[in-house]
Amino acid sequence: MVTILVPTDFSALADNAIDYAAALVQHYKAKLILFNAFTLPIHVSETLLPPIIIQELIDDNEQRLKEKALSVSNTFHIQVGYECTYAFIEEELNDLLTKYNANLVVLGMASKTIEQDLLGNTTTVAISKMRFPVLAIPLGAKFQGMKKILFACDVLQGVSLKVLARIKELALVLKLEVEVFYVDKTVEQLKNNASEALSLINDGLNGVTYSHKNVKSNAVIGAIEKEIVAYQADLLIMVPKKYGFWASLIHKSKTRIMASGLDIPLLSIPI
Repeated sequence: MVTILVPTDFSALADNAIDYAAALVQHYKAKLILFNAFTLPIHVSETLLPPIIIQELIDDNEQRLKEKALSVSNTFHIQVGYECTYAFIEEELNDLLTKYNANLVVLGMASKTIEQDLLGNTTTVAISKMRFPVLAIPLGAKFQGMKKILFACDVLQGVSLKVLARIKELALVLKLEVEVFYVDKTVEQLKNNASEALSLINDGLNGVTYSHKNVKSNAVIGAIEKEIVAYQADLLIMVPKKYGFWASLIHKSKTRIMASGLDIPLLSIPI
């Protein structure tokens, strides 16, 4: 059974992600686990509170998470587990994925801001650094079934067979149609890379209903945004590139930028 892990800080953004994940679980007969990484508020952490008071705060937070899990369970008629730990969310996610044998992490994705583009947030950090699939849910996105996946990839960097295998599994299990979409800057690049990429895609997505489309454009993000509308995609899939420390100061992740500017969910699949 597929297990979905949803971290929450009890915000409206997190609540929307929980509702989306719960609808997914209900529709596809999966399992849902809610997770909260409890941290002391700054004004509390800077005071010398006795341990018993801190424990009461932790217990109250866990009770709040328990009540949230019960509410979601009653609303969507699904089984919901929960776990609350006193730690940073990034430190705990990998351990929890192993503990629950989870397949996917669902996180709320805030609207695009200048600060977020420069510094990122919990969701963009998870997308860029973690080694597990992350489904980013924009505020307001509601699950109303899925029919079409748009997989936006960079042909020049190659298409990973492992990523295609994950997309194939997702498409077959959920009975989804896939479009593989890639953008290059020049017609020559398209010609040089198209045949090799098509052969790989044909092998990787054998048995899946899929199509492919390539366009010439200098504005990759804009081209993807237009194709989302044209294809009427329900889900965008991208593969974040890994950069070293110094390279990361120069390069801006297209996956991160797309995640904070979408109206549909984005599934980030690590290589």
